[in-house]
Amino acid sequence: MPDEHPKDPLHGMTLKAIVEALQARYGWAGLAERIDIGCFRSDPSVPSSLKFLRATPWARAQVEGLFVADALRAERNRKRNEYRALRRARAAAGEVLEGEEGEDIGDEGEAEGGEP
Repeated sequence: MPDEHPKDPLHGMTLKAIVEALQARYGWAGLAERIDIGCFRSDPSVPSSLKFLRATPWARAQVEGLFVADALRAERNRKRNEYRALRRARAAAGEVLEGEEGEDIGDEGEAEGGEP
């Protein structure tokens, strides 16, 4: 059976896991800067944050939104780094990369050192 929620980055994530991951990444002060809620500013802890977030839908939505944005950013960066590593490896091997064949083209389609 295929995954029922392949594009839902929150699928299978508990609120506790989300809060712990964000706290590990940003710390309580960083979370309070990003999401202005008291449970991150005043005597923060995972249990008190969970209690507040479970009772406050708008705050939970902001926390989940930050987590999703971080996950998407991390995936984009991972793909970009893989692509760059592949390009470096191909360039080191002397392969011509797609879209890079031919002469160097300057402004207005002029070949280097040539007339328009």
